[in-house]
Amino acid sequence: MDFVLLQAVFLPLLLSPLAYMLGRKFGTNAAMWFTFGLLLYCTVIIIQAAIGGTYEEHYQWTTLFGEFGFLLDGLAAPFAIIIYVLCTILAIYSKPYMIHKFEHLFKEHYHKNNDASEGQTTAIIESSALKTYINNQSGLYFAMFLVFSMGMLGTVLSTNLIEFYIFFEVMLIPSFFLIAWYGDGARRRIALMFFFWTHVGAVILLLGFLAIGLSIGSFDFVDIIEAEIPQDVVIISAVAILIGLGVKLAAFIFHIWLPYAHGAAPTPISALLSPAMIGIGAYGVFRLIIEFLPQTYADLSIVLTVWGVATMFYGGAMALMQDDIKRFLAYSSISQMGYLLFGLGSLSVYGLAGTEMMYISHALGKGLLFMTAGILIVNVGTRSIAKLGGLAGKMPITAVCAVIGALTIMGVPPTSGFMGEWMLFYGALETAIEEGNDLRSVMFALGLVATVLTMSYMLWMLKRVFFGKLPENLSNVKDGSWYMLVPMMVLAGFTIVVGIYPDIFLSQIMPYMQGVLGV
Repeated sequence: MDFVLLQAVFLPLLLSPLAYMLGRKFGTNAAMWFTFGLLLYCTVIIIQAAIGGTYEEHYQWTTLFGEFGFLLDGLAAPFAIIIYVLCTILAIYSKPYMIHKFEHLFKEHYHKNNDASEGQTTAIIESSALKTYINNQSGLYFAMFLVFSMGMLGTVLSTNLIEFYIFFEVMLIPSFFLIAWYGDGARRRIALMFFFWTHVGAVILLLGFLAIGLSIGSFDFVDIIEAEIPQDVVIISAVAILIGLGVKLAAFIFHIWLPYAHGAAPTPISALLSPAMIGIGAYGVFRLIIEFLPQTYADLSIVLTVWGVATMFYGGAMALMQDDIKRFLAYSSISQMGYLLFGLGSLSVYGLAGTEMMYISHALGKGLLFMTAGILIVNVGTRSIAKLGGLAGKMPITAVCAVIGALTIMGVPPTSGFMGEWMLFYGALETAIEEGNDLRSVMFALGLVATVLTMSYMLWMLKRVFFGKLPENLSNVKDGSWYMLVPMMVLAGFTIVVGIYPDIFLSQIMPYMQGVLGV
């Protein structure tokens, strides 16, 4: 098939207006199934292209910036596949959650503009005005969802610095509107904070790109790898790139925006922001620092390790203090990004391969947990962990999927998290022993302590939500809609399959990492 990656990236963008029109004219079902079908097609062709090994496409662009292309190699393929698998699954999951959200927003808007009694509210909710509102909003939501998905995929497939930056910013625009329009609480203020932080990070990243591109006369990845970049430019650009990507990763110091954004965002979008989008910062470190600036990477690797450990502990400690389940999961995501930074600093083939496996397992595990939070919001009506308990008997499928998600984050076999965590720590220990570096040894030990912290907050959450005494007011709670449960079951099965047979991804990841480190 020709233009495989071009289709996978641009079809969601080009057909997003059609999703909007289908939603307006035929309702949520039409928009949802169209979005699902389109993303499923794109996911299948990406997987087919990845099976054949490294695959790339190049197109004429402009002499000012160079070539426009897409590259699917051992680094990009796992990121691309996981991003689109999550997007495809969450398209179906979105239907019942977003209808619940639209009804809530409609009531909120109606009460704000009318002095309505309860009876009048019931009447207006049953009226055709609500149906029209839901159809319009469904079309808009799924159109934005497609553009958001396309931005994430384009970023990890880019072969040019300016192209990378454009897609990096495209991710931000639909996610900003999705939070501002469909979020919770002070959603517009939080969306602006999210926009400010991530846009400033992107601008700093662009400065690093311009320093490299202007110094060598090209922005194409191929030319950058072969070029001799002046040392002063290398230092400036590496610092700018790390700061820009650190904001996207929500690493310690640059993490402030994430708990607010994840807490406010609609849950299907939280399940993309946390597992997929912020981890793209780790992809950027792989591609832009480790691959392009190998000597600088070697010098900065210990900084990444220390930064990672600090992020692991901060996120874990803050997660233990949360009562809102979505903020709990947001701080957990900060901690998990610490694991990625820790692995990125390992200077080891196993450590770097384990980092990419950790991205995969975080996407699967955290996706499951955010989807669990969405079911609790829709079916139980609260995000407060203190008001929950004993729900395993009432919501058995949700509980099993949540446990599998938590085990994935904790790195317990047979989930995918075990392989990623084992390789990550093995690589870090290997480098510490080879270098005889006491600081690396201390960081390795602290990293192991952080895993205990991860297990603590995950088990604490599971106990308080699904076990113990069931509050009387929750006696009539039922499990979620099949539109929500089936996607969760697919993800739960996927994390176990990858845990048992990790070569699904490692067969491509390991050769790439060996090539990058020259092993």
